[in-house]
Amino acid sequence: MAIDCAHTITGQGPALFLIHGIGARRATFARLVDRLQERFTCISYDLRGHGESPVPQGRFGLDDLVDDLEALRARLGIAQAHFAGHSLGGMIGPAYARRHPDRVLSLGLWSTAAFRTEDDSAKVRGVVALMREKGIGPVLDTLTARWFTDDFCAAHPEVIAWRKQQVMDTPPEVFLNVFDIYAETEMGPWLPDIDAPTQIITGEQDGGCNPRLNRLIAAAVPQSELVILPGLKHAIFIEATDQVAPHVDRFLTAQTAAH
Repeated sequence: MAIDCAHTITGQGPALFLIHGIGARRATFARLVDRLQERFTCISYDLRGHGESPVPQGRFGLDDLVDDLEALRARLGIAQAHFAGHSLGGMIGPAYARRHPDRVLSLGLWSTAAFRTEDDSAKVRGVVALMREKGIGPVLDTLTARWFTDDFCAAHPEVIAWRKQQVMDTPPEVFLNVFDIYAETEMGPWLPDIDAPTQIITGEQDGGCNPRLNRLIAAAVPQSELVILPGLKHAIFIEATDQVAPHVDRFLTAQTAAH
């Protein structure tokens, strides 16, 4: 059953749904919304079990997260929109487009993964297994080192602490559940079915959602463009919205004009 997710609506113009990643919050996109709100109605929301959204009972999968997004769209009465997501959100968006293609004006796949090798998948599963064994807290430093560049970590310890606190405030069973979804989802077989114009963005130094995988994603999606951001790791919107936003703005503006 779909969950009534907490959400924020900001701005004017064509609708844009923003979908965050594992253990994050809609606040991930606050600075992006600031840049886009004069031209787009930005709808950011907390995934089930995250932030102010209700905690679900029992396990859930990618299809349930798609159900939540569709329930939010229907509740708001928005016929068509742009959909964009970061990390796990970059899997929810195309999964939504696969099921509801007529609703989707464009897609943003930001810092996400597909076409993982067995070694790639084993590394992700290994992180989840380590968290189940040792607890989430002890593994958080490993995660934040993958999410943020060393220079950013050194310059902004308060932001790193804020991001860690988001994870620790997420119920552990929810955090591990969404990490399982991220680890086990393989979009490769069905990405060629996505017919919406798609923007693919990742950081040059993102280990798990690296340029190698994103080049394969771009090759698989019929209408796609690929942007690789120099020097960045995974948390591109928290660390470097100023570098990402011009690409997003240009793409969305072009797709809106095309419609």
